[in-house]
Amino acid sequence: MFETLQAQKPDAILALVQMFKDDPRENKVDLGVGVYKDASGNTPVMRAIKAAEQKLWANETTKSYTALTGDPGFADAMVRLVLGNAVPRNTVSAAATPGGTGAVRQAFELIKMARPDARVFVSNPTWPNHLSILAYLGIETVPYRYFDNDTRGVAFDAMLEDLKTARKGDVVLLHGCCHNPTGANLTILQWQEVIAVLQQTGAVPMIDIAYQGFGDGLEADGAATRAIAAATTECLIAASCSKNFGIYRERTGIVMMIANGTEPKIAQGTLAFLNRQNFSFPPDHGARLVTMILNDEALRNDWMTEVEDMRLSMLGLREQLARELQQRSGSDRFGFIAQHRGMFSRLGTTPELVQKMREDFGIYLVGDSRMNIAGLNTQTVPILAEAIVKAGV
Repeated sequence: MFETLQAQKPDAILALVQMFKDDPRENKVDLGVGVYKDASGNTPVMRAIKAAEQKLWANETTKSYTALTGDPGFADAMVRLVLGNAVPRNTVSAAATPGGTGAVRQAFELIKMARPDARVFVSNPTWPNHLSILAYLGIETVPYRYFDNDTRGVAFDAMLEDLKTARKGDVVLLHGCCHNPTGANLTILQWQEVIAVLQQTGAVPMIDIAYQGFGDGLEADGAATRAIAAATTECLIAASCSKNFGIYRERTGIVMMIANGTEPKIAQGTLAFLNRQNFSFPPDHGARLVTMILNDEALRNDWMTEVEDMRLSMLGLREQLARELQQRSGSDRFGFIAQHRGMFSRLGTTPELVQKMREDFGIYLVGDSRMNIAGLNTQTVPILAEAIVKAGV
Protein backbone atom coordinates (compact mmCIF):
# COMPACT_ATOMS: atom_id res chain seq x y z
CA MET A 1 0.00 0.00 0.00
CA PHE A 2 2.44 2.66 1.16
CA GLU A 3 4.98 1.81 -1.50
CA THR A 4 2.93 4.08 -3.78
CA LEU A 5 3.77 7.16 -1.69
CA GLN A 6 6.07 9.72 -3.24
CA ALA A 7 8.33 12.28 -1.64
CA GLN A 8 6.56 15.59 -1.11
CA LYS A 9 8.08 18.88 -2.09
CA PRO A 10 9.82 20.28 1.00
CA ASP A 11 8.43 23.45 2.55
CA ALA A 12 10.63 26.31 1.34
CA ILE A 13 10.43 28.29 4.58
CA LEU A 14 11.24 25.30 6.78
CA ALA A 15 14.19 24.48 4.52
CA LEU A 16 15.35 28.07 4.92
CA VAL A 17 15.16 27.70 8.71
CA GLN A 18 17.53 24.74 8.59
CA MET A 19 19.93 26.55 6.27
CA PHE A 20 20.00 29.47 8.70
CA LYS A 21 20.73 27.18 11.65
CA ASP A 22 23.59 25.54 9.75
CA ASP A 23 25.16 28.87 8.81
CA PRO A 24 28.12 29.56 11.18
CA ARG A 25 28.29 33.32 10.48
CA GLU A 26 27.59 35.52 13.49
CA ASN A 27 26.07 38.42 11.58
CA LYS A 28 23.49 36.32 9.70
CA VAL A 29 19.91 37.65 9.67
CA ASP A 30 16.78 35.47 9.53
CA LEU A 31 13.91 37.23 7.75
CA GLY A 32 12.13 34.10 6.57
CA VAL A 33 9.83 32.66 9.24
CA GLY A 34 6.68 34.71 9.77
CA VAL A 35 6.71 35.20 13.53
CA TYR A 36 6.98 38.43 15.48
CA LYS A 37 10.30 38.98 17.25
CA ASP A 38 11.29 41.64 19.74
CA ALA A 39 14.54 43.62 19.69
CA SER A 40 16.43 40.68 21.24
CA GLY A 41 15.17 38.22 18.63
CA ASN A 42 12.71 36.52 20.98
CA THR A 43 9.04 35.81 20.30
CA PRO A 44 7.66 36.92 23.67
CA VAL A 45 4.63 35.75 25.61
CA MET A 46 2.40 38.80 25.86
CA ARG A 47 1.69 40.26 29.29
CA ALA A 48 -2.07 39.81 28.99
CA ILE A 49 -1.62 36.17 27.97
CA LYS A 50 0.57 35.53 31.03
CA ALA A 51 -2.00 37.18 33.31
CA ALA A 52 -4.88 35.26 31.76
CA GLU A 53 -2.98 31.97 32.07
CA GLN A 54 -2.42 32.60 35.77
CA LYS A 55 -6.14 33.23 36.27
CA LEU A 56 -7.05 30.18 34.22
CA TRP A 57 -4.65 27.96 36.17
CA ALA A 58 -6.18 29.11 39.43
CA ASN A 59 -9.82 28.85 38.40
CA GLU A 60 -10.17 26.14 35.74
CA THR A 61 -12.01 23.12 37.10
CA THR A 62 -12.28 20.79 34.10
CA LYS A 63 -10.55 19.74 30.92
CA SER A 64 -13.70 18.25 29.41
CA TYR A 65 -14.73 19.00 25.84
CA THR A 66 -16.43 22.29 25.08
CA ALA A 67 -18.50 21.92 21.88
CA LEU A 68 -17.88 20.93 18.28
CA THR A 69 -17.58 24.57 17.29
CA GLY A 70 -15.77 25.60 20.46
CA ASP A 71 -16.93 27.71 23.39
CA PRO A 72 -19.65 30.17 22.30
CA GLY A 73 -17.99 32.91 24.34
CA PHE A 74 -14.90 32.71 22.11
CA ALA A 75 -17.05 33.13 19.00
CA ASP A 76 -18.84 36.13 20.52
CA ALA A 77 -15.56 37.80 21.49
CA MET A 78 -13.90 37.21 18.11
CA VAL A 79 -16.94 38.35 16.12
CA ARG A 80 -16.88 41.60 18.11
CA LEU A 81 -13.13 42.01 17.51
CA VAL A 82 -13.21 41.32 13.79
CA LEU A 83 -16.64 42.59 12.76
CA GLY A 84 -17.56 45.10 15.45
CA ASN A 85 -21.16 46.17 14.80
CA ALA A 86 -20.95 45.76 11.02
CA VAL A 87 -23.60 43.03 10.95
CA PRO A 88 -26.09 41.65 13.51
CA ARG A 89 -24.51 38.95 15.63
CA ASN A 90 -27.31 36.49 14.86
CA THR A 91 -26.37 36.53 11.18
CA VAL A 92 -22.87 35.19 11.88
CA SER A 93 -22.17 31.48 12.34
CA ALA A 94 -18.74 30.66 13.72
CA ALA A 95 -16.53 27.73 14.66
CA ALA A 96 -13.24 27.59 16.52
CA THR A 97 -10.42 25.93 14.59
CA PRO A 98 -6.80 24.79 15.10
CA GLY A 99 -5.18 28.09 14.10
CA GLY A 100 -5.85 30.38 11.18
CA THR A 101 -4.78 27.58 8.83
CA GLY A 102 -7.57 25.42 10.24
CA ALA A 103 -10.03 28.25 9.62
CA VAL A 104 -8.87 28.59 6.02
CA ARG A 105 -9.12 24.84 5.52
CA GLN A 106 -12.65 24.67 6.94
CA ALA A 107 -13.74 27.59 4.76
CA PHE A 108 -12.41 25.84 1.66
CA GLU A 109 -14.13 22.60 2.74
CA LEU A 110 -17.37 24.56 3.12
CA ILE A 111 -17.00 26.02 -0.37
CA LYS A 112 -16.47 22.57 -1.85
CA MET A 113 -19.52 21.22 0.00
CA ALA A 114 -21.81 24.09 -0.96
CA ARG A 115 -20.66 24.61 -4.56
CA PRO A 116 -18.38 21.86 -5.91
CA ASP A 117 -17.86 23.74 -9.19
CA ALA A 118 -16.94 27.04 -7.53
CA ARG A 119 -13.73 28.71 -8.60
CA VAL A 120 -11.64 30.53 -6.00
CA PHE A 121 -9.96 33.72 -7.20
CA VAL A 122 -6.61 34.13 -5.44
CA SER A 123 -4.24 37.10 -5.46
CA ASN A 124 -0.95 36.72 -7.31
CA PRO A 125 1.01 36.30 -5.11
CA THR A 126 -0.67 34.96 -1.99
CA TRP A 127 0.19 32.91 1.09
CA PRO A 128 1.49 29.59 -0.36
CA ASN A 129 -0.73 27.48 1.90
CA HIS A 130 -3.82 28.95 0.21
CA LEU A 131 -2.77 27.41 -3.08
CA SER A 132 -1.55 24.19 -1.51
CA ILE A 133 -4.82 23.48 0.32
CA LEU A 134 -6.96 24.44 -2.66
CA ALA A 135 -4.95 22.11 -4.90
CA TYR A 136 -5.19 19.28 -2.38
CA LEU A 137 -8.98 19.68 -2.21
CA GLY A 138 -9.24 19.80 -5.99
CA ILE A 139 -10.79 23.28 -6.08
CA GLU A 140 -10.14 25.28 -9.23
CA THR A 141 -8.15 28.45 -8.63
CA VAL A 142 -8.03 31.58 -10.75
CA PRO A 143 -5.16 34.02 -10.08
CA TYR A 144 -5.90 37.74 -10.11
CA ARG A 145 -3.17 40.30 -10.58
CA TYR A 146 -2.24 42.06 -7.36
CA PHE A 147 1.41 43.06 -6.94
CA ASP A 148 3.08 45.54 -9.27
CA ASN A 149 6.72 44.47 -9.40
CA ASP A 150 7.81 47.88 -10.67
CA THR A 151 6.14 50.10 -8.06
CA ARG A 152 6.02 47.38 -5.35
CA GLY A 153 2.45 48.50 -4.74
CA VAL A 154 -0.95 47.11 -5.69
CA ALA A 155 -1.69 46.74 -9.40
CA PHE A 156 -5.20 47.93 -8.67
CA ASP A 157 -6.59 48.46 -12.16
CA ALA A 158 -5.39 45.04 -13.22
CA MET A 159 -6.82 43.53 -10.04
CA LEU A 160 -10.27 44.96 -10.75
CA GLU A 161 -10.12 43.84 -14.38
CA ASP A 162 -9.47 40.26 -13.28
CA LEU A 163 -12.08 40.25 -10.52
CA LYS A 164 -14.75 41.38 -12.96
CA THR A 165 -14.44 37.99 -14.69
CA ALA A 166 -15.74 36.20 -11.57
CA ARG A 167 -19.20 34.65 -11.80
CA LYS A 168 -22.01 34.21 -9.32
CA GLY A 169 -21.05 31.28 -7.13
CA ASP A 170 -17.33 31.90 -7.45
CA VAL A 171 -15.31 32.94 -4.40
CA VAL A 172 -12.85 35.83 -4.20
CA LEU A 173 -10.16 35.31 -1.56
CA LEU A 174 -9.00 38.61 -0.06
CA HIS A 175 -6.46 39.53 2.61
CA GLY A 176 -8.25 41.68 5.18
CA CYS A 177 -5.10 43.65 6.02
CA CYS A 178 -1.30 43.33 5.94
CA HIS A 179 -1.12 41.34 2.69
CA ASN A 180 1.10 38.27 2.91
CA PRO A 181 3.62 38.07 1.24
CA THR A 182 3.82 41.57 -0.23
CA GLY A 183 2.88 44.06 2.51
CA ALA A 184 1.10 46.12 -0.19
CA ASN A 185 -2.47 46.98 0.78
CA LEU A 186 -5.57 48.61 -0.63
CA THR A 187 -6.87 51.97 0.55
CA ILE A 188 -10.39 52.14 1.96
CA LEU A 189 -11.55 53.82 -1.28
CA GLN A 190 -10.09 50.96 -3.29
CA TRP A 191 -11.85 48.49 -1.02
CA GLN A 192 -15.13 50.22 -1.88
CA GLU A 193 -14.43 49.60 -5.57
CA VAL A 194 -13.74 45.93 -4.84
CA ILE A 195 -17.06 45.73 -2.98
CA ALA A 196 -18.84 47.21 -6.02
CA VAL A 197 -17.32 44.49 -8.22
CA LEU A 198 -18.38 41.78 -5.77
CA GLN A 199 -21.93 43.13 -5.81
CA GLN A 200 -21.90 43.33 -9.60
CA THR A 201 -20.60 39.80 -10.19
CA GLY A 202 -22.34 38.02 -7.32
CA ALA A 203 -19.06 36.39 -6.26
CA VAL A 204 -18.73 35.51 -2.58
CA PRO A 205 -15.91 37.19 -0.66
CA MET A 206 -13.67 35.13 1.61
CA ILE A 207 -11.43 37.20 3.86
CA ASP A 208 -8.28 35.86 5.48
CA ILE A 209 -7.42 38.22 8.36
CA ALA A 210 -4.35 36.98 10.22
CA TYR A 211 -2.64 40.23 11.27
CA GLN A 212 -5.32 42.53 12.66
CA GLY A 213 -3.59 45.26 14.65
CA PHE A 214 -0.22 44.97 12.92
CA GLY A 215 -0.97 47.39 10.07
CA ASP A 216 -2.69 50.65 11.00
CA GLY A 217 -4.29 49.58 14.28
CA LEU A 218 -6.98 47.15 15.41
CA GLU A 219 -9.93 49.21 14.24
CA ALA A 220 -8.40 50.42 10.97
CA ASP A 221 -7.24 46.90 10.09
CA GLY A 222 -10.77 45.57 10.55
CA ALA A 223 -12.40 48.27 8.41
CA ALA A 224 -12.24 46.44 5.07
CA THR A 225 -13.57 43.18 6.50
CA ARG A 226 -16.45 45.01 8.17
CA ALA A 227 -17.30 46.97 5.03
CA ILE A 228 -17.37 43.82 2.91
CA ALA A 229 -19.45 41.87 5.43
CA ALA A 230 -21.98 44.71 5.67
CA ALA A 231 -22.27 45.14 1.89
CA THR A 232 -22.65 41.52 0.78
CA THR A 233 -25.26 38.87 1.51
CA GLU A 234 -22.76 36.04 1.89
CA CYS A 235 -19.23 36.15 3.27
CA LEU A 236 -16.60 33.85 4.74
CA ILE A 237 -13.93 34.99 7.19
CA ALA A 238 -10.90 33.09 8.49
CA ALA A 239 -9.25 34.79 11.47
CA SER A 240 -6.08 33.89 13.37
CA CYS A 241 -5.03 34.71 16.93
CA SER A 242 -1.45 33.54 16.43
CA LYS A 243 0.12 36.90 15.66
CA ASN A 244 -1.84 39.56 17.52
CA PHE A 245 -2.09 37.45 20.68
CA GLY A 246 1.33 35.81 20.20
CA ILE A 247 -0.05 32.30 20.79
CA TYR A 248 1.41 30.59 17.73
CA ARG A 249 1.77 27.16 19.31
CA GLU A 250 -1.71 27.19 20.89
CA ARG A 251 -3.27 26.97 17.38
CA THR A 252 -6.18 29.34 17.88
CA GLY A 253 -8.36 30.45 15.00
CA ILE A 254 -11.97 30.86 13.95
CA VAL A 255 -14.00 30.55 10.76
CA MET A 256 -17.07 32.77 10.36
CA MET A 257 -19.89 32.48 7.86
CA ILE A 258 -22.43 35.17 7.03
CA ALA A 259 -25.20 33.57 5.01
CA ASN A 260 -28.26 35.79 4.79
CA GLY A 261 -31.08 33.70 3.42
CA THR A 262 -29.78 30.50 5.00
CA GLU A 263 -31.40 29.18 8.17
CA PRO A 264 -28.91 29.98 11.01
CA LYS A 265 -29.29 26.49 12.49
CA ILE A 266 -28.29 24.98 9.15
CA ALA A 267 -25.29 27.29 8.79
CA GLN A 268 -24.04 26.67 12.32
CA GLY A 269 -24.78 22.98 12.07
CA THR A 270 -22.73 22.73 8.88
CA LEU A 271 -19.69 24.25 10.59
CA ALA A 272 -20.14 21.78 13.46
CA PHE A 273 -20.35 18.90 10.95
CA LEU A 274 -17.13 19.99 9.21
CA ASN A 275 -15.28 20.23 12.53
CA ARG A 276 -16.52 16.76 13.46
CA GLN A 277 -15.19 15.28 10.21
CA ASN A 278 -11.76 16.89 10.54
CA PHE A 279 -10.81 17.00 14.23
CA SER A 280 -14.03 16.81 16.28
CA PHE A 281 -13.55 19.30 19.11
CA PRO A 282 -11.21 22.25 18.53
CA PRO A 283 -8.44 23.10 21.03
CA ASP A 284 -9.64 25.36 23.83
CA HIS A 285 -6.64 26.66 25.78
CA GLY A 286 -5.70 29.50 23.45
CA ALA A 287 -9.34 30.31 22.72
CA ARG A 288 -10.06 30.48 26.45
CA LEU A 289 -7.20 32.95 26.99
CA VAL A 290 -8.35 35.14 24.10
CA THR A 291 -11.90 35.14 25.46
CA MET A 292 -10.71 36.11 28.94
CA ILE A 293 -8.62 38.97 27.58
CA LEU A 294 -11.31 40.38 25.30
CA ASN A 295 -13.94 40.22 28.06
CA ASP A 296 -11.81 41.76 30.84
CA GLU A 297 -11.32 45.53 30.54
CA ALA A 298 -7.93 45.63 32.26
CA LEU A 299 -6.53 42.66 30.32
CA ARG A 300 -7.96 43.96 27.05
CA ASN A 301 -6.46 47.42 27.55
CA ASP A 302 -3.04 45.96 28.34
CA TRP A 303 -3.25 43.66 25.32
CA MET A 304 -4.24 46.54 23.04
CA THR A 305 -1.31 48.58 24.33
CA GLU A 306 1.12 45.76 23.62
CA VAL A 307 -0.28 45.14 20.12
CA GLU A 308 0.13 48.84 19.39
CA ASP A 309 3.71 48.73 20.67
CA MET A 310 4.42 45.82 18.32
CA ARG A 311 2.83 47.67 15.40
CA LEU A 312 4.83 50.82 16.05
CA SER A 313 8.03 48.80 16.42
CA MET A 314 7.55 47.27 12.96
CA LEU A 315 6.63 50.65 11.49
CA GLY A 316 9.78 52.16 12.98
CA LEU A 317 11.92 49.40 11.47
CA ARG A 318 10.31 50.00 8.08
CA GLU A 319 11.06 53.71 8.23
CA GLN A 320 14.63 53.10 9.40
CA LEU A 321 15.25 50.60 6.60
CA ALA A 322 13.83 52.96 3.97
CA ARG A 323 16.12 55.75 5.25
CA GLU A 324 19.19 53.52 5.31
CA LEU A 325 18.51 52.36 1.75
CA GLN A 326 17.96 55.91 0.54
CA GLN A 327 21.28 57.00 2.03
CA ARG A 328 23.22 54.05 0.62
CA SER A 329 21.63 53.96 -2.82
CA GLY A 330 21.06 57.67 -3.33
CA SER A 331 17.61 56.72 -4.62
CA ASP A 332 14.05 56.80 -3.34
CA ARG A 333 13.19 53.53 -5.06
CA PHE A 334 12.93 51.71 -1.72
CA GLY A 335 10.38 54.12 -0.26
CA PHE A 336 7.70 51.45 -0.70
CA ILE A 337 9.07 49.64 2.36
CA ALA A 338 7.86 52.45 4.62
CA GLN A 339 4.48 52.43 2.86
CA HIS A 340 3.88 48.70 3.23
CA ARG A 341 2.13 47.46 6.35
CA GLY A 342 2.26 44.38 8.56
CA MET A 343 5.03 41.88 9.12
CA PHE A 344 6.09 41.44 5.50
CA SER A 345 7.41 43.31 2.51
CA ARG A 346 8.29 41.93 -0.88
CA LEU A 347 11.41 43.43 -2.44
CA GLY A 348 10.33 42.39 -5.92
CA THR A 349 13.75 41.07 -6.91
CA THR A 350 14.88 37.82 -8.52
CA PRO A 351 15.53 34.46 -6.84
CA GLU A 352 19.12 34.76 -8.03
CA LEU A 353 19.65 37.99 -6.10
CA VAL A 354 17.91 36.50 -3.05
CA GLN A 355 20.40 33.64 -3.22
CA LYS A 356 23.28 36.10 -3.60
CA MET A 357 22.18 37.97 -0.48
CA ARG A 358 22.09 34.69 1.43
CA GLU A 359 25.43 33.36 0.19
CA ASP A 360 27.41 36.61 0.26
CA PHE A 361 25.85 38.46 3.19
CA GLY A 362 24.01 35.90 5.35
CA ILE A 363 20.60 37.49 4.70
CA TYR A 364 17.89 34.84 4.67
CA LEU A 365 14.77 35.74 2.66
CA VAL A 366 12.13 33.52 1.08
CA GLY A 367 12.90 32.91 -2.60
CA ASP A 368 10.18 35.26 -3.83
CA SER A 369 11.98 38.07 -1.89
CA ARG A 370 9.47 38.25 0.95
CA MET A 371 11.11 39.47 4.14
CA ASN A 372 9.78 39.46 7.69
CA ILE A 373 10.21 43.02 8.94
CA ALA A 374 9.63 41.81 12.50
CA GLY A 375 12.78 39.69 12.18
CA LEU A 376 14.87 42.89 12.18
CA ASN A 377 16.10 45.14 14.96
CA THR A 378 17.80 48.53 14.91
CA GLN A 379 21.25 46.89 14.74
CA THR A 380 20.47 44.53 11.85
CA VAL A 381 18.66 47.10 9.67
CA PRO A 382 21.97 48.64 8.44
CA ILE A 383 23.33 45.14 7.72
CA LEU A 384 20.30 44.37 5.58
CA ALA A 385 20.40 47.74 3.80
CA GLU A 386 24.09 47.25 2.94
CA ALA A 387 23.40 43.76 1.59
CA ILE A 388 20.48 44.93 -0.56
CA VAL A 389 22.54 47.69 -2.16
CA LYS A 390 25.73 45.66 -2.63
CA ALA A 391 23.79 42.71 -4.11
CA GLY A 392 22.34 45.04 -6.70
CA VAL A 393 18.68 44.62 -5.79
